[in-house]
Amino acid sequence: MFMRNDTNEEGKGATRRTALRGLGLAVGGMALATGPGASAASAASAASAAQRRGVATYVLVHGTHSAGAFWVPIARELVLRGHRVVMVDQPRHGAEAFVAESYQRQDLAAMAVEPSPLKGLGLDDYEARVTGIVRRAARNGPVVLVGHSLGGVSVSRVADAVPHLLHHICYMAAFCPSRVLPTADACTAAPENANAVSPVELTVGDPDRLGVLRLNFRTGVSGELALLKEMICADYPDADFRRILAGMQTDEPVAAYAGRAVGRAGTWGRVPRTYLRFGKDRTIATALQDRMIAEADASTPGNRFRVHDFPDASHVGPLDPTPVADALDTLARRRG
Repeated sequence: MFMRNDTNEEGKGATRRTALRGLGLAVGGMALATGPGASAASAASAASAAQRRGVATYVLVHGTHSAGAFWVPIARELVLRGHRVVMVDQPRHGAEAFVAESYQRQDLAAMAVEPSPLKGLGLDDYEARVTGIVRRAARNGPVVLVGHSLGGVSVSRVADAVPHLLHHICYMAAFCPSRVLPTADACTAAPENANAVSPVELTVGDPDRLGVLRLNFRTGVSGELALLKEMICADYPDADFRRILAGMQTDEPVAAYAGRAVGRAGTWGRVPRTYLRFGKDRTIATALQDRMIAEADASTPGNRFRVHDFPDASHVGPLDPTPVADALDTLARRRG
């Protein structure tokens, strides 16, 4: 994640290396939402029936530099089990994605200076997007909010804003900031994340000037591709790795990494929560995941994380979505 340091060029270089050590590369996407047309009585009746059946709306929040395709296999599994699913596109992501003209041409010199409409976006914008969707989804029954990677900061923010609308929250190899590590930047810089993979050479332009962390996912350099694969999904076949790269976005606003997202005990801390722990994650190191879980549990000892361990999973999770869907499916039926 990106930590600001305007003192000198050497500091910026170190900052950039820190920023890139723990990128949350996931995907977010199109929404399947229910509109507000029904009467209050019929909506309440439908919500009650859904609760009895264990049907929930899963609101899935992507990580950094992401688009929609990643969540689709998991969403399909959940829908086939009778649940509703909304795959959130954060502002200027997914269906609203910005594709730099210079990126299309692979003109790296032009990419280094082409302005980005994501400059200035931050966690307030991300929280507002997700909270709005949660408010609509909650009319129809219980809501399970799930965030992957950088999406975890949105989960924490939304759980502070509308805890009464959330049946369960879930962090999937995601940032869960604490008072000691209050931002994604701080989490990334923690010693527990020291062995995370960092694609420093893929940074294009100066993040301080662009206002975004810009990466080139269309690189054809074999060494850079190998580094990206190690970071994202070292255990995947090359064809699946290329499919994931095809859905990545160049830009993520630096303010999203630097925004504070510490859950408060009286709001976020009273929502039942689960962590899906990935044991071979080279983006958010497993040791960092363990530290974030421990610090969250220390802040609310009466409401601790339920941890599902995936010891062989890389950052984007198992290629087969079934085990993750199995874990998520149980959350709709939990009562605290």
